[in-house]
Amino acid sequence: MSLTQGLISGGWLWAAALFSLLMLLLALRSAPWPVLAGERRLQHLLFGATVSLMLMWTMRAGVSPGLGIHFLGMTTLALMFGWDLAILSGTLALLGMTVIGHESWDTFSVNVLCSVIVPALASIGVLRLVEAKLPRNFFVYLFMCAFFGAGVATAAAGMVMALLLWFDGVYPWGKIYLEYVRFLPLIMFPEGLLNGIIMTAMMAFHPDWIRTFDARLYIDEQ
Repeated sequence: MSLTQGLISGGWLWAAALFSLLMLLLALRSAPWPVLAGERRLQHLLFGATVSLMLMWTMRAGVSPGLGIHFLGMTTLALMFGWDLAILSGTLALLGMTVIGHESWDTFSVNVLCSVIVPALASIGVLRLVEAKLPRNFFVYLFMCAFFGAGVATAAAGMVMALLLWFDGVYPWGKIYLEYVRFLPLIMFPEGLLNGIIMTAMMAFHPDWIRTFDARLYIDEQ
């Protein structure tokens, strides 16, 4: 879910840049820097997740420019590190993709918005809703936050990208629907499955790696 150079007009690029900059500043302010500075393991984990995200984003499919689909992986990052570090990690991964020529500098802000910020916030939104409405249960967290949350994040990111292309007049809605929107459900399930498998492994063997998962609440007190 990324854009190529020259697709989006300047007004939308500036709007995306301002919003993305605001979210990055909030993430920088909210991130647990003392903990990150004192925990070398957390530093290695964050770096590894960022590099893994870059490698995953190199695999994509699509027909027309701007209508490509690839795995996001942002739900796993949001659940592991929280929305702030997830946004910073995703932005660094996208920056690396742009430096090596896989993404365009011209549309960097829009790509950050659609591929990083929207799915990260959607994932955290699902997490907060689950925490407020559903019991604290291992399987509830796994299926609703990891599997279902990843599907929601994919749908949200895809629809924001589709609406942006439509509002800016890049493509008519019929073309966007035929080549992009109707395929979103097909990527939502594998995205959920991928994030669900990764989170299952971490919840079973390394629950301390997941910032939003408290094993004492979800397992010990059941």
